Amino acid sequence: MSSNVATRTVRIGSRKSQLALVQTHWVQAELSRAFPDIIFEVQTMETQGDKILDVALSKIGDKGLFTQELEDDMLNGDIDFAVHSLKDLPTNLPAGLQLGCVTEREDPADAMVVHSQHKDKQLDTLPAGAVIGTSSLRRLAQLRHYYPHFKFKDIRGNVNTRLRKLDEGEYDAIILAAAGLNRLDMSDRIHQILPADISLHAVGQGALGIECRTGDDDILALLKVLEHEPTAQRCYAERAFLRELEGGCQVPIGVNTVIDANELTLKGIVASLDGQQLITDTVTGSPADAENIGTELAKRLRNQGAQAILDDINAQNRS
Repeated sequence: MSSNVATRTVRIGSRKSQLALVQTHWVQAELSRAFPDIIFEVQTMETQGDKILDVALSKIGDKGLFTQELEDDMLNGDIDFAVHSLKDLPTNLPAGLQLGCVTEREDPADAMVVHSQHKDKQLDTLPAGAVIGTSSLRRLAQLRHYYPHFKFKDIRGNVNTRLRKLDEGEYDAIILAAAGLNRLDMSDRIHQILPADISLHAVGQGALGIECRTGDDDILALLKVLEHEPTAQRCYAERAFLRELEGGCQVPIGVNTVIDANELTLKGIVASLDGQQLITDTVTGSPADAENIGTELAKRLRNQGAQAILDDINAQNRS
């Protein structure tokens, strides 16, 4: 007979932001349901990306910007695993750490939220000169290509801070991840989902990535109950694509993946910051071959001129 008495405690690391905690508490609840004899304890911390809010992300670097402090605690043994928005997790992880599982994906699309004076407008009908807020070079480059008549302005802070700045009139519209708004029960703020032919989403957007120590078999066995294989296959293809191009989350690289009839189709884009150049292609193959699909797509785009665009952007970011 089970005594229902906890036999061990597992420590989960999380950022302190509202969205991070919503995501982490979901993981905590799912694991507690699956393993009632284990206490899953959440420990929170601020990362560099949470602390520096007055500088554009592209100017402060993105390698581990939202993950390094959590990773240090894992390597030190202070926490057992960390819950990340997968799009924030670098494709090359520190020695001793691995991606333990990928959860089922929320809507990975970008979403537009508008100021109240534009409730009757869509992206195509906003007036010339409308101020669009985004902190993503990926979104910026693609929107500049299709809407050169808008003005674009950087925006930082958590979701609530960004929405407040919008409502106070600093922006006519802002672009956020639909997944984050949905998880925060703010889907009513979504005015328009941006179609993939306008804005390919970030690598891993909408999925959670749970990072743990390499070879920690006990923790890996727990995490596998959260793994969603189709999402994992799509995200492995996307992350291999990004890794091969050696681009971080603050370069204009976008993706879209679909699994249909046991075929995985990965579309990718590399864009120049001014939106003048968009290099895109598509590769299809078996979901079991996800990483090779991503690598092949990256090689195709590099052969079409993507590397020159990325080199130029990285030089601008360093200057």
